[in-house]
Amino acid sequence: MAGTFKFELVSPERMVMSADADQVILAAAAGQMTVLPGHAPVVAALQPGVIEITTAGKVRRVFVGGGFAEIDPERLTVLAEKAIDAGDLKGSVLDGELRAAEDALAAAATDDARWVATTALDALRGFQGAR
Repeated sequence: MAGTFKFELVSPERMVMSADADQVILAAAAGQMTVLPGHAPVVAALQPGVIEITTAGKVRRVFVGGGFAEIDPERLTVLAEKAIDAGDLKGSVLDGELRAAEDALAAAATDDARWVATTALDALRGFQGAR
């Protein structure tokens, strides 16, 4: 399907991105999903992981620490608990995020909290090889 849709990525701190997107691949809690123009309306929980935003044929990757996505045929809004550009996940930033995820896993008192922390840790470890 040709065309674009309005994409907005918002974190508690700021508007991370607002653009016309060709497609967005989300790390939804129920599994990976691709959003294209004309997508059926959906509200989806997001797991910690990487979302890929394609605009004008260029891909931008952003790590999100969970959140929600609201999708309709013309728009996708992602409300992320945390959003860090993949290019910034290196060195001390990556080390800090890994420590925070490890601390969250150690402090997790429920299965859900352990799953979220483990998922975040696994996604962040994927950036270690890119150092």
